Amino acid sequence: MKITKVNEKYLEKAKNLSYTEVEQLLRRMFRIQAHRAADKKFTPIEILAIQLELEDEQLAEWRENLEAIRNKEKI
Repeated sequence: MKITKVNEKYLEKAKNLSYTEVEQLLRRMFRIQAHRAADKKFTPIEILAIQLELEDEQLAEWRENLEAIRNKEKI
């Protein structure tokens, strides 16, 4: 996933996170990803927004894969 612009939807979500939610999100971030984002001069809130977007994409992919597995089991 190559991010060049932060999605406004996720930027708003990131702005509305509580302190605890921010801590949890930062713990889930890979250090490499954080460094890459910092190299591109994103603000900390933009980095959180990017992480939220990435996690949503991964969750959607996981759900698709699970659905495919379930469909195979029905056959």
